[in-house]
Amino acid sequence: MPSDAVTPIPLLAASLRMTAVPSAVACSRKFVRHTLKRWQLEEHADEAMLIMSELVTNAVKASGITALKPKPWQIKAEHVIGIQLRAIEASLYADVWDRTAAAPVRRNPMLDAESGRGLVLVESLAKQWDVFRPRSGGKVVWAELPLGMAVEEPSFDHQRPPLMLPEGIRAASGLVEQQARTGLFEHLMDTTVEHMCAAHLDDGS
Repeated sequence: MPSDAVTPIPLLAASLRMTAVPSAVACSRKFVRHTLKRWQLEEHADEAMLIMSELVTNAVKASGITALKPKPWQIKAEHVIGIQLRAIEASLYADVWDRTAAAPVRRNPMLDAESGRGLVLVESLAKQWDVFRPRSGGKVVWAELPLGMAVEEPSFDHQRPPLMLPEGIRAASGLVEQQARTGLFEHLMDTTVEHMCAAHLDDGS
């Protein structure tokens, strides 16, 4: 093999764009469970759902509508968040895109506080978390969850059941939906290249 060749590594990825409303939090958990079942990684679903739901909650607060039951006419084309799961080598990544630039702030809430523990919980479960700023705009807040062993490509010979979500939760096509799609893809490509280059160096090629 040529010394400058990069050996491909298994990569699993799935993403979804949703309207930035509170019901997106429950839908993100459903997306995580559905996806990890397909990938045969169900043993990591509980932790991954907690991490994803906290990141989605922050994204909705930053860029969406926080009313529990928003009226249809209140939801505009810019009310979009994007979520993504990636499994690469021995790590599972939860990515959440929103259209705002401001990074989430980790707080130190009092024991009796009813909110503000989101990033504290993420820190307790994840190996690390950070913010990625795609060229397309907005931000991706991501968290890494160790899998314990390198991921392998599962067999998809069987028919894949569709992910059933409530009507109106999927983001309509438009400029912001495309921005979310592009931002998540940028992060996927950026981190995948990092892993592939690191694997190439570890091989001593």
